[in-house]
Amino acid sequence: MLSARLLPLLCLVSLAACRTPDSASPPPPATATAAATSSAAPAPIASAAPAPSASTAPAAAAPPEPCGEMGCLLYDTPEAAFAAILAENPLILGIGESHAQKGKEGIPTATKRFTDTFLPLLAGKASDIVLEIWVSEGKCGKEKEAQVAEQQKPVTQGQAKTNQNEFVTLGDAAYALGVKPHILRASCADYDAIVKAGPDSVIVMLEMIARLMDEKAKALASRNANAGAGKMVLTYGGAIHNDLTARPGREKWTFGPDLAAATADRYVELDLVVPEFIQDNDAWKALPWVPHFKRDAHPTKTTVFRPAKGSFVLIFPKTAQ
Repeated sequence: MLSARLLPLLCLVSLAACRTPDSASPPPPATATAAATSSAAPAPIASAAPAPSASTAPAAAAPPEPCGEMGCLLYDTPEAAFAAILAENPLILGIGESHAQKGKEGIPTATKRFTDTFLPLLAGKASDIVLEIWVSEGKCGKEKEAQVAEQQKPVTQGQAKTNQNEFVTLGDAAYALGVKPHILRASCADYDAIVKAGPDSVIVMLEMIARLMDEKAKALASRNANAGAGKMVLTYGGAIHNDLTARPGREKWTFGPDLAAATADRYVELDLVVPEFIQDNDAWKALPWVPHFKRDAHPTKTTVFRPAKGSFVLIFPKTAQ
């Protein structure tokens, strides 16, 4: 059990989305394995690992209904939709979410829904989950680490307070199911770079987060391949870092393309969206599926878009009042 203080991580959907897990109950950290870094040649992950059988995923209760463009399908339940995505047999499943903002505390978040509904379906199928939690251990100077935490406040201040413990709860639940949770550890050089960046510190943090998650996920997937385990590795954080195709200007924030190359295109991007969290602003409107989503057309169904091969957006049903 880790006693160090946990810092929020930056993960953008609209402008940014973060959570500050309480240090009283952090997820039990698993020992890091030998890493294949983003600067090294990708390990031949896909060639050594057998493809998981799609038949092990729970079957949908009924066939999905088409609902328009971009591969849109309607499912009776979130579980059926998630099972269909798992049938893609990814070696790495990169999960991104839209985070709750202040004023939405009464609506279950994507993290809570993933923990309660989807995580149990991954027991025995996933070996590890890399969480977008950044551990502060005090080794780089408490004053410097406090300064970095202060530099994040403009991004975190709009977040719902209920966000702060949900990644910790997810890590604990994964550990209980035999899926080892992993957190990120910034080096002192990373802290120095963030402090020196001044007004560009958020950009430096985003680049660091993507790099650390990329390195950890590749290391774990390579370990699985060498052991012939055939299990998938999960990453969980904010949408954008997990994009399969980097958005212009955000290439260094995005680990999806590198993980796709390392796994011979057995990386799958999955964004989880709570419909009540979708906002009428330019950031949301820029997402390619948003113009095609009819919020009130099928309120009891789970909607899945497939904007591109290997990329999925799962939108939960409207929350029952």
